[in-house]
Amino acid sequence: MKVVITGGGGFIGRKLAAKLLRQGTLAGADGAQRQIDELVLFDMTPPPADETTDGRIRVVTGDLTDRDLITGLIDADTASVFHLAAVVSAGAEADFELGYQVNLDGTRLVLEACRAQPQAPRLVFASSIAVYGGREIPDVVEDATPLMPQTSYGAQKAIGELLVNDYSRKGYIDGRALRLPTIVVRPGKPNKAASGFASSIIREPLNGIDFECPVRPESEMAVMSPRTVVDAFMHMHDLDAEGLGDSRALLLPGLRVSQAESVAAIGRVAGNRKVGRIDFKIDPDIQAIVDNWPKGSHSARAEALGFKGDASMDDIVQAHIEDELSGPL
Repeated sequence: MKVVITGGGGFIGRKLAAKLLRQGTLAGADGAQRQIDELVLFDMTPPPADETTDGRIRVVTGDLTDRDLITGLIDADTASVFHLAAVVSAGAEADFELGYQVNLDGTRLVLEACRAQPQAPRLVFASSIAVYGGREIPDVVEDATPLMPQTSYGAQKAIGELLVNDYSRKGYIDGRALRLPTIVVRPGKPNKAASGFASSIIREPLNGIDFECPVRPESEMAVMSPRTVVDAFMHMHDLDAEGLGDSRALLLPGLRVSQAESVAAIGRVAGNRKVGRIDFKIDPDIQAIVDNWPKGSHSARAEALGFKGDASMDDIVQAHIEDELSGPL
């Protein structure tokens, strides 16, 4: 079984790859578990060399908008594709052309490469709750909340969902899309996502680094831990499509948390670490984007299909300490 992860060099792609290799199997077209013998990680930059020593891994670097490259990447041997590659939110907002080239045109290339195969691959698309928005958006979005994106990134993800639905309706793919809340805590350096501060407000202080948060302490958002989102990708992949009904897009349950609550969670679980100082210096542009996002998400569909959210911000911070900081001191 050949599996492709676009965005395989990124944080979530690498976490997903590691868990796929540990599990060793995924559901095939008939629903039966099949052994993974090739895992292709595709991205602009490769993952760290020490993460690619498993003989089942093949690393491919390149541009998602390169038609010939994508055509060769997804071939007749490809059983499953996890499509995570994207220009992130603030980047897509700042560079309109680049956002649409990667997030729309690149997604079309992935779907067209899948359509060309004799056996329709199973595809899981990483969407976002950025597909919601507007002045009248409820604090907590639910299954029936209409899509009204207020950013180019949100619009691109909403279009991607519709494409996944249509290609699945035609039988070209067995597609599914997950609307992700903000994923925290991401290790490493900050990226260009407008939500990047939600990880930085935890990551930097736990490393003894001072941090200025660009939004108000009371600013709330829906969050999910890396552990939980990776489990969600794998669970979504293995679901029988009949259970999804006509809509192949599913909202994930995001924990509603304010930045002040994130700071408080650090204090409760940091142990005897030397914690960096946290100040609040408001960036009006980022604050305006965040104000148009949902503050939480709840999905009865997801619950019925066996998806779970995170229990508390303390659990999310504790998981980051265990996974990325070698455990508590």
